[in-house]
Amino acid sequence: MKTFIQEDFLLQNEFAKRLYHNYAKDLPIIDYHNHLPPKDIAEDTQFNNITQVWLAGDHYKWRGMRALGIDEKFITGKASDKEKFLKWAGVVPYTVRNPLYHWTHLELLRYFDIDELLSSENAEHVYAEANNILQQDSHSTLGLLKGQNVESLCTTDDPTDSLEHHSQIKKQAIGLKVLPTFRPDKAFAAEKAGYWDYIEKLGSVTNSSIENYDDLLSALESRIDYFHKHGCRLADHGLEQLYVFEEGAFDIHALFLKLKEGKSLLPEEVRHFKMNILVFLGQQYHEKGWTQQFHLGAIRDNNKRLLTRLGPDTGFDSIGDFSQARGLSGFLNLLDSTNQLPKTILYNNNPGDNEVFATMAGNFNDGTQKGKVQFGSAWWYMDQKDGMEKQINTLSNLGVLSCFVGMLTDSRSFLSFPRHEYFRRILCNLIGTDVANGELPADEKWLGKIVSDICYSNAKEYFKF
Repeated sequence: MKTFIQEDFLLQNEFAKRLYHNYAKDLPIIDYHNHLPPKDIAEDTQFNNITQVWLAGDHYKWRGMRALGIDEKFITGKASDKEKFLKWAGVVPYTVRNPLYHWTHLELLRYFDIDELLSSENAEHVYAEANNILQQDSHSTLGLLKGQNVESLCTTDDPTDSLEHHSQIKKQAIGLKVLPTFRPDKAFAAEKAGYWDYIEKLGSVTNSSIENYDDLLSALESRIDYFHKHGCRLADHGLEQLYVFEEGAFDIHALFLKLKEGKSLLPEEVRHFKMNILVFLGQQYHEKGWTQQFHLGAIRDNNKRLLTRLGPDTGFDSIGDFSQARGLSGFLNLLDSTNQLPKTILYNNNPGDNEVFATMAGNFNDGTQKGKVQFGSAWWYMDQKDGMEKQINTLSNLGVLSCFVGMLTDSRSFLSFPRHEYFRRILCNLIGTDVANGELPADEKWLGKIVSDICYSNAKEYFKF
């Protein structure tokens, strides 16, 4: 059976159709946050089969398969790639109304021109056809990116990373811009086992002995300089929340020495330690002209039994209910008070906090930069039609939608870029519906500019890659 994804998919009125087809559809993609491995881009990897590029590492699909009672052998286990694909194909018809149903068929259509509803009945045929296409030059990693009109993308990289693959990419002049993003979470994760092992690794990478707190800051500053020379202009941080803390409440140098001695910090000491480092990093980003991103609100590793068996990032994280407002306010204000607040994007993982994030971002827009502090695109569990609409509507109601820097994939898959198309269609439909309802003027040229700004031009101007 042919798919439901036609030319006007998600576009429910004539004005929405004109906005999408005339002002959004053909724009290049700036994907400023993802988790793609730069090694595969540098080596222009050719995947052997669709399972390797589509199912491996995709915990969205894994959660769906587990919910349908699929044995772990066919998810992260030792089953063959073909067996895993066939099991996934059998699950797909039962994912109706989950974004996986839309994404699956959109990706099959855009990358492989497979205009069929995936199921157990056609799984063998789809697997063979997709695998044949993946062996073509047009479907190497670079081919997949260029085929989706990707202009720039930013990977996510640890401070200890050599960035060797980014250096390779730069030398190859591949026709699109691939830049690193500084992700220093491990440098302030004082509560984690193995923290000191990481500090020693950081010292080794910076050819320094990290004996005290000031040495740690110097090492981080050194890596920021190194990343900057490799084109990095973004930092990213994943936390449950930003914490309320009082400067000087604890002796930060003494806290560091406790960690060096292998002692555990109390929870309030951990929070103080994290926030001191984040303030220092924010000041460094401001000096470099970087943008800082904060992904907040996820509660991770909930299923301890399966975490022990399968490890982290395997599908056992969910929405958290952390208090966000005061920590956000205190942190942003501390940087702003010395005029050292860099451009900032705040991503929320709990729809109940949308209004908190949108209004908090507005507090720190000071007229020095269009959309200096952003309420970022719908993230993780919000990265679906309802979640995107809620994020766009909240930003429209409580901020200025026309300043928004738009969509990103936040994905580990080279087949995820139709999510930009998905976002663009949803955006155009919302605005088109307002016009159809008489809530906005039918000014196609002006509203078309707003749409193209959100989908492309705002990000181009904001990040200046």
